[in-house]
Amino acid sequence: MLRFATITPQQATAARRGLWPRRGPSARVCGDVGKGFARCQAWLRTDVQGEIQPDTPGGYAPSDLQTAYGLTSDSGTRGGGVTVAVVDAYDDPNAAADLDAYRSRYGLPACTVSNGCFTKRQYTSHTNTGWAAEESVDIDMVSAICPNCKILLVEAASPSIADFTTAERYATAHARYVSNSWGGNEGTTTYDGDYRISCGAIVAATGDHGYNATAQWPAILPSVIAVGGTSLTSISPRVETAWSGAGSGCSKIYAKPGFQNGVNTGCSMRAQADVSADADPATGVAVYDTFHHGGWLVFGGTSVAAAVVAAALAVESTTGVDSPGNLYAQRSDFNEITSGSNGGCGAPLCTAGPGWNGPTGLGTPNGV
Repeated sequence: MLRFATITPQQATAARRGLWPRRGPSARVCGDVGKGFARCQAWLRTDVQGEIQPDTPGGYAPSDLQTAYGLTSDSGTRGGGVTVAVVDAYDDPNAAADLDAYRSRYGLPACTVSNGCFTKRQYTSHTNTGWAAEESVDIDMVSAICPNCKILLVEAASPSIADFTTAERYATAHARYVSNSWGGNEGTTTYDGDYRISCGAIVAATGDHGYNATAQWPAILPSVIAVGGTSLTSISPRVETAWSGAGSGCSKIYAKPGFQNGVNTGCSMRAQADVSADADPATGVAVYDTFHHGGWLVFGGTSVAAAVVAAALAVESTTGVDSPGNLYAQRSDFNEITSGSNGGCGAPLCTAGPGWNGPTGLGTPNGV
């Protein structure tokens, strides 16, 4: 059983200013899986738990993330009526109550079943502690970036690709923006056609092993926005580097899409990531989860980044499709990440520098 330790009020204050100490143990909340399955991409700080007044335990709050990504004004006024779906596995029976606690703590408008803001499509009654934590991460991060958005939580019957795809079909039929904080190795193309959306966007995490010799699916699909990760060490001024765990890689299946033509990716085929956001558990976010853990926790992983990016796109909320190609056409609108690396393969696939790079893609959100 994990034993947690709280941090001091001084550490909490420093963290809220974006002065995270680069230390502290963390652990993946989902284990490795076999062929035909996917795992969640969240990392839990194991040294932080419990509320410290007046702060949560040092993880970034909604206002911190909005400040870092230039969304403070728009997050408060835009996104009304737009639905963001998050697709995860197994049931979290505490999801609605935990979401209410998170939003109440930060003064965000209520998002409940009764007011029509929060909806859950449940394909199973089976539970899993790791996936329950992932669900809390996802719905809290959508709340943090787009507090006016509606949230649809779709709980797949299991983490098999087949069950995830059933859930994805429901999500894309009922939401404009879909976040997938999970992934597995690319291989079969059986379900590729289900990861397309006629309005809005689908995003997916690129993983947390750093450079991947085998690209991560569904993030590697040309129809999906692949989300990598950064270390966000200061919010104002914003200071970000590539997170060492952020996934990058070259497809062995999917041809180089037109939107990556003229972009030096180091790959002859489709490359990931496309964009990114904070993912380092050492510069993690505050999340409220009570299914197994005890309330306030700090999480990282590209699962955090995927939900942040999906919600940022929802804040923008255009009437068209926010395809990966549209993002590449507006590459100057992102915060370029020019330092840090996720492996030993050099620039641009592993080492950040001017222009596109594997761990962070075009960069992080910079307003709408």
